[in-house]
Amino acid sequence: MDVNIVQIVLIFIVTFIAAIDQYDFLESLYQPIVTGAVVGAILGDLNTGLVVGGTYQLMTIGNMPIGGAQPPNAVIGGIMAAIFACTLDGVDTNAAVALAMPFALLGQYGVTLFFTLRAPLLEFFRGCAENADTKGITKWTIVSECILGLLFALIVTLFFIGGQAFGQQVVDAIPEWVNNGLSAAGNMMKFVGFAILLKVMMNRDMWGFFFMGFGLALIASNVEAIAGPALLILTLIGFGIAFWDFQQQTELKGAISDGGDFSDGI
Repeated sequence: MDVNIVQIVLIFIVTFIAAIDQYDFLESLYQPIVTGAVVGAILGDLNTGLVVGGTYQLMTIGNMPIGGAQPPNAVIGGIMAAIFACTLDGVDTNAAVALAMPFALLGQYGVTLFFTLRAPLLEFFRGCAENADTKGITKWTIVSECILGLLFALIVTLFFIGGQAFGQQVVDAIPEWVNNGLSAAGNMMKFVGFAILLKVMMNRDMWGFFFMGFGLALIASNVEAIAGPALLILTLIGFGIAFWDFQQQTELKGAISDGGDFSDGI
């Protein structure tokens, strides 16, 4: 796929904003399901961008930093996966996710290096705090985040440009069995990510809802009339159950805190 300078600049800007959002804005603009759709729209394939973004999102949904252990960076990995899927022929969404993993790891190494090199800036923040200089704190925060955004944007842009020159040749040289393996690995990653999330969230009280939702999903996906909007239908059912449970728990806690009415023996 041929790209133009406008698309390259837009990819640079999207990566810059997403990198800052991950650590400062916190508006979830950096999530792969968002960046995948935006990158897909920039490259003229919104549908593929949404699919690969959603696939990568499922893979990362249960990942979280624990102490010094950091998961692969979702910003660079998600954007590179969307770029691979939208620009390289013969690479499906699952294989694109697998191919993006080295770049996600490289991105996390870049983050670690950046925070290490940024340590001396803490003295500037300390001095501003001691002098109650809020403008100084704001200035150094902007400088710090801009450096982070530029680092991410440069990494993605360089690989984006390089991928246009050499990426397709590399993909064409990959044997079919290796490509099938990458596709299978990428397809497996989203289930692993969701399993990690369930391991963190699930308890004995929720397994009944899990099996009920699984059964409803099987029924809905095999009924032709509702197979298309099945996910939306199940989402509405799940929201309704969760909202009902929230109301019941709130009323129960309110009754307990008020002491209840025992005038009729109940």
